[in-house]
Amino acid sequence: MTGFPMVLACPYRSLVPRLSADALVKFRGLWQARGTILFKRLQFFMPLLGRNHNHTNMKSKTPKSKKGKRKVSVDQGWEAINPRAAGIDIGAKEHFACVPAATTPKNVRSFGTFTADLGALADWFKECGVTSVAMEATGVYWIPVFQILEARGFAVILVNARQTKNVAGRKSDVQDCQWIQRLHTYGLLQGSFRPEDSYCVLRTYLRYRDELISARSTQCQHMQKALQQMNVQLTQVLSDVTGVSGMAIIQAILAGERDPVKLAALVDRRVRARPIQIQKALAGDYRQEHLFVLQQAVSLYGTYEEKINACDEQIVRETAALPDKVDPQRKPLPPRKEGRPASKDQMQDQDMREMLYRKFGADLTAIEGIGVTTALVVLTEVGPNVAGFRTEKHFCSWLGLCPDNRISGGKVLSSHTRRVINRFSDALRMAAVTLERSQSALGGFYRRMKGRLGAAEAITATAHKLARIIYRLIKHGEAYVRQGMEDYERKFRERKLHALRKTAMSMGFNLIERQEVTSPVS
Repeated sequence: MTGFPMVLACPYRSLVPRLSADALVKFRGLWQARGTILFKRLQFFMPLLGRNHNHTNMKSKTPKSKKGKRKVSVDQGWEAINPRAAGIDIGAKEHFACVPAATTPKNVRSFGTFTADLGALADWFKECGVTSVAMEATGVYWIPVFQILEARGFAVILVNARQTKNVAGRKSDVQDCQWIQRLHTYGLLQGSFRPEDSYCVLRTYLRYRDELISARSTQCQHMQKALQQMNVQLTQVLSDVTGVSGMAIIQAILAGERDPVKLAALVDRRVRARPIQIQKALAGDYRQEHLFVLQQAVSLYGTYEEKINACDEQIVRETAALPDKVDPQRKPLPPRKEGRPASKDQMQDQDMREMLYRKFGADLTAIEGIGVTTALVVLTEVGPNVAGFRTEKHFCSWLGLCPDNRISGGKVLSSHTRRVINRFSDALRMAAVTLERSQSALGGFYRRMKGRLGAAEAITATAHKLARIIYRLIKHGEAYVRQGMEDYERKFRERKLHALRKTAMSMGFNLIERQEVTSPVS
C-alpha cells in the first residue's frame, strides 16, 4: 500500500493514522486489501464510499422500550392507624418535616437546627393538629428534636433507617420525610426502645464514665510503653502497673530515684515476686525522652482518675433520686454472694448493691457474673421494668442474642445472631466471659457450650441465658436461686439418659445399667 498519502482521518473520533479520503474513493474495496487495519468508526467515510452509514454493524444507541411495571401504592384503601401523624427527616443543618396534606396547603417544610427553629417546628405541628411524630436518623442529631417534641406533649418515635429505606427511588430529603409520614400514618413503623427521661439522664453519666475509663486505659498503655522502652520490666513482676506498688515505684522514678534496691523496697509485702527479681526488673536505661512521656502519661492518668471520681459522685446522686420499687424493711435484701467482698459493691462509699435492690425490686448482683457495674447498665439501658418487651424472647431479640433464622422455601439459610449495637448486650457478654472458671450451674453451662460450639458461640449462649434470668427477676421480682455445680451436672445427666432411653426404645431396645457380676467362690 505504498504511494498513498497518510492523514489523520476523523481526528475527533480517533487519533489513529488512516488512509486519505481520495485513496478510499479510488479503492472502495480497500477493506479487502492486504495489510489494511480495519476500524469500527468508519461512519465518516461511508458517504465517500457510497454506502449508507445506517446499515453498519454498530449497535443502535436508541434505548429499548421497557415494559412498564405496575407500582403498588399504599394509598389504595389502607386504613389510617395514625391519621394525625408527621414525619421528620433529621439532618445536621436542616430538618425536613411533613404533615398530612389535608391539614395545610404546604405540608412539607424545612426547619433549622437551632432551638428557636425546633420550637417553631413544634408550634407548626400544633397548628396542624399533629399528635404523633416519627423521625429517622443515624447520628445524635435527633436527640434535641426528640426531647423538645416529647416535652411539648407529642408521641415521638425514633425509627431505624432499615425500615424506611426498603423502597427504592426515595433519595431526597423531601421525599424521605413524606415517605416516613406515610408509613407512620398506616402504622408500618416501629419505634426504637428508649427508657424514661430520668433513666436517660443517668445513662448519659454512665456512658461518659465508660469513655473516661477508656481514655484512662490509653494512658496506662502509654506508661507501660515508656517503661518498656527504658527496659524497666515492671510488668513481669507486678500484675498491675497502676496498683499501689506500681504507682509508688513510678512516682519515685519520676522524682529521680534510680537505685533498684531502694525502688524495690517500695513494693507491697503482698507481691509474690522475690526482691531479687524486682531489683533486676528495675535496672533500666533511663532516657530523658521516655521519662518525659512517662511523666505526661502519669499526669493524664491522675486527671482521668479525678474525672471518674466526679462522675461516680454524680451517678450515686442520680441513682438515689430515682423512685424505689421495694422497701428493704419489709422485703429484706438477700445475702451477698459467697466470697464476694463488700468493697466490690461500693461506689463513693455508698452501698450500690442495696441501692440497686431498691430500684429493681430484685437483687441482680446475686446472679453469677453480674456485678454493680453491670446492674447499673441494666438500669440505665432498660429501666426498672421490662414492660416494653412482651416476652423474654422479644427481650433477647432486642439484645441480638437469639438466632436470627432466615428461612426461604422451607430451608434455613442462616441462623446467626443479628449484629446490633447495644451496651447492655456487650455487658452481658463480658459477664459471660467471667464464668469460665465459676463453680456454678452457669459456669458449667458455659464450659459445656464452649466444648460443643467454641468460645464465641459459648459467650453468646451464656449471655442469652443471663438475659433471660434478668428479665424474669425484673418482671416478677423474685429472688435468684443459685444452682450448684453438682445439681446442674445431675440434671444434665438425667436429660442425657432420658434421651438415650427414648432412642433405644424407638429402635426396639431397652437401655439398662451395667451391673458388676461377682466371680463365684470355688
